[in-house]
Amino acid sequence: MRLMLILTALLAFQSAAATEFDETKALADQGYAFAQFNLALMYDYGNGVPENDAEAVKWYRKAADQGNAKSQFNLGFMYDAGEGVPENDSEAVKWFRKAAAQGLANAQSKLGFMYGTGEGVPENSIRAYVWYSMAKTQGDTDSASNIDILKPQMTPQQIADGQALAAKCYESNYTDCD
Repeated sequence: MRLMLILTALLAFQSAAATEFDETKALADQGYAFAQFNLALMYDYGNGVPENDAEAVKWYRKAADQGNAKSQFNLGFMYDAGEGVPENDSEAVKWFRKAAAQGLANAQSKLGFMYGTGEGVPENSIRAYVWYSMAKTQGDTDSASNIDILKPQMTPQQIADGQALAAKCYESNYTDCD
C-alpha cells in the first residue's frame, strides 16, 4: 500500500513537472522573454528536463536579445565558464556589460572582477573600482570587500579617478561609465 502511494506521488510530480515545462516552452516559443529565461533555467539546472547547457544558452540568448538582464548575466556566465559554448571572456564581458547597464548588481560585480583581473578586457583597476562601486551601492557586500582589496593596489589619483567616474556612472543611470 505504501509503495502504491509513493508511486502515485512520483507520477503526479512528473506530470506536474512535464506540464510546467510544456507551458513554459509554449510561452517561450511565442517569444515571451520571461518564459525564455525560465526555460533556460530549467535546462541549465535540469529542472523538469535533463540538464543541457547548449539548450540553456539558446534560450538565455533569445531572452537576452530582448533585453532581459538576468538572461544577459547568465549568458555572460555561460561564456565565462565555457558551459554550452566555448569559453570566451570577451563575449562574457559584452553580456555582463549589458546586464550591468540595466542595474543588475551581480553583473556589475562580475564586470568589476573582469576589469580587475583583465579577463576579456584590458586590466583596469579604475573601471573595476567603478563597477564594484555600482554593485556596492545596491548592497552587494562582496563588491564592498573587493573594493577594500583593490584600493591598496591603487594610487590616490586612481582612487580619486575611480570615485569621480563612479559618481558619473551612477548619476547617468549606468550609461556613462567608461
